[in-house]
Amino acid sequence: MITTKGRYAIRVMIDLAENGNGAYVPLKDIASRQEISKKYLEIIVKDMVRGGLITGASGKGGGYMLCREPDKYTVGEILELMEGKLSPVACLMEKKNKCPRKKKCHTLPMWKEYDKMIHDFFYGKKLSDLL
Repeated sequence: MITTKGRYAIRVMIDLAENGNGAYVPLKDIASRQEISKKYLEIIVKDMVRGGLITGASGKGGGYMLCREPDKYTVGEILELMEGKLSPVACLMEKKNKCPRKKKCHTLPMWKEYDKMIHDFFYGKKLSDLL
C-alpha cells in the first residue's frame, strides 16, 4: 500500500511544478494549497531534499523547488524514494531475502509479472503527465 508519505510527496512535486516558475516556493504555501499539515510536510520534504528530488533554501525568499524539469521525473522514483521498493510480496523486495521455497514456488512467476507491471506503470509515468 502506498502511504500518505508517498502520495503527499507527489502532490508536493506537482505543486512545485505548477507554482515554482524558477523560484523557491514557501512550504506554508504548499501546505495551504494542498491542505496538508506543514509539520508533516517538513518531514516529507526533508527526505525529498536528501534524495535529490528537490532543493531547499532557508530565509527570506526561501522554500523549495524542483531540481529538474517535470518531464525528467518519474512517479516511480518519487514513490520508491518515499516508500522503498514497491514489490507486492516480501520475497521480491530484496535480493538478500532468500525464500527457501523459491525453486518450487508455483506462484513466484505470477508475483514477478505483477511486480514488473507495477514498476513499468509507475516508471512509465512522468511528473509532467500529472500536470
